[in-house]
Amino acid sequence: MTSTSNPRDLRAELETLTTEAFRPELAEIDQLPTLDIARLMNGEDASVPAAVAARLPEIAAAIDAVAERMARGGRLLYAGAGTAGRLGILDASECPPTFNTDPAQVVGLIAGGPAAMVTSVEGAEDSVELAHADLDALALTPADTVVGISASGRTPYAIAAVEHARQQGALTIGLSCNPGSTLASAAEHGIEIVVGPELLTGSTRLKAGTAQKLVLNMLSTITMIRLGKTYGNLMVDVRASNDKLRARSRRIVALATGAADTDIERALTEAGGEVKTAILILLADVDGATANGLLAAADGHLRAALETAGS
Repeated sequence: MTSTSNPRDLRAELETLTTEAFRPELAEIDQLPTLDIARLMNGEDASVPAAVAARLPEIAAAIDAVAERMARGGRLLYAGAGTAGRLGILDASECPPTFNTDPAQVVGLIAGGPAAMVTSVEGAEDSVELAHADLDALALTPADTVVGISASGRTPYAIAAVEHARQQGALTIGLSCNPGSTLASAAEHGIEIVVGPELLTGSTRLKAGTAQKLVLNMLSTITMIRLGKTYGNLMVDVRASNDKLRARSRRIVALATGAADTDIERALTEAGGEVKTAILILLADVDGATANGLLAAADGHLRAALETAGS
């Protein structure tokens, strides 16, 4: 069903939310010189990392739970409406080129579907049915994780996604920017980044959006680190799909091995362009087939494969 909140009740509810609070001291911001407005906005943005830092234990606990499930073949699924949904799709879309993940491994869902990426889809964020249908289309399993994203923490689509996923046995995370939110309490892991009222009243694409982006960066990046998608701080699972990434691949192999350019080219050719395999070929002095076998036995963790090769 679609949420049918009374407009008066909804207005009263919004007035209780930190993210919707009106700041009288900024009531004449439009009268200020542009540089002063920019300074104000920059000062607001500078407060966001501290708000994220206050929730690092909750974020870390959620990441460990996600990584454990993804190591068993699970997926990371983001669900949100408007800006929150777009941020989830942005984070998901960056995982294949950065970490060589299958496009179906990290997925972003937005209320209203792909059209909602660029235009507002009437009533989509209030639809419980849409959330259920979007998740059912993905055939959830207990190894999956669903992250509901909503600045207010009250968006019906995000809450319904979390509640439905939890009923299916999936891990659930609720990311919001208000304390005591319905979304956070509906999830096993509630993460509330309280950034305070926005520069423009209720414009949660600002500080709240920045906070959500920072947390999503952590969720995906640190999960991939835990899954062995990096070697130190090198993206050894990068997918070389264009000239820039091919050049980056060569640089990563050089940084990891210190090998000469000719040796790097040979190793990458033997590895079929796979950076991780090329590094193992060079550091363990093995051929491509042996390197692939060592990586498979180590579940893709390069350090573990190197230890096995050296033992």
